Amino acid sequence: MKNKITHISVVIIVKNGASTIGTVLESLKQFDDVVLYENGSTDGTAAIAKEYANVNIIEGSFLGFGTTKNQAATYAKNDWILSLDADEVVSQGMFEEISNLELDSTKVYEIRRSNYYKTKKINYCGWGEERIVRVYNKALTTFNDNMVHEKVISKGFSIDLVNGELKHYPYSSISQFVQKADSYSEIFANEKVGKKSSSPLKAFFNGMFSFIKTYIFKRGFLDGYVGLVIAISHAVTNFYKYIKLYEKNKELKS
Repeated sequence: MKNKITHISVVIIVKNGASTIGTVLESLKQFDDVVLYENGSTDGTAAIAKEYANVNIIEGSFLGFGTTKNQAATYAKNDWILSLDADEVVSQGMFEEISNLELDSTKVYEIRRSNYYKTKKINYCGWGEERIVRVYNKALTTFNDNMVHEKVISKGFSIDLVNGELKHYPYSSISQFVQKADSYSEIFANEKVGKKSSSPLKAFFNGMFSFIKTYIFKRGFLDGYVGLVIAISHAVTNFYKYIKLYEKNKELKS
């Protein structure tokens, strides 16, 4: 039996995460305190989470990724937080590393994250192993308030690496690429309207460059057909980001 982790709280925000949340929570059974900040799911996410006695389900609104993660962390029992997304699974090796971690208030801790499409590990496309700060003391720092691409504020802290693998399953179908392209581009456009300029030409070239960067420069072609899907998804997302921003800026002026 693994030892319980009682000094670190896991915090997750989720909306309609039923396809992955069970696997995620199963990997967290030995954490004493798991906060699941639920943003109005309609797919049975909460029902799945209720099967786990260590999970505290909080209903709340989505205010952008950074702000919402900070709000969710206020419900954690501990100051030390392991922040996860609803599609990230803690491996056995990572659990053991965290359980033996000697926490230091002068530090934040980054983890190794590997990305998957279904069960296929993606090695290229810019989706290879990442290092991202995810363990921090909420009394000393927070996430920034970015609507998307939020990060733990690490300025003034030294950064230590937690070994082991965090397995990230962001997409289980091509339809999810389409859905996320729409939702992420909408968040971007709403955040930047009136603050950043755009045009149809800018949208076109951003999309085209994104495809070339992902598929050629980042060698997405080596990931097979999935690399092509990812590269096109990046292109579509960037095109929609800037064309939506162009429309919203026009509407704002009128």
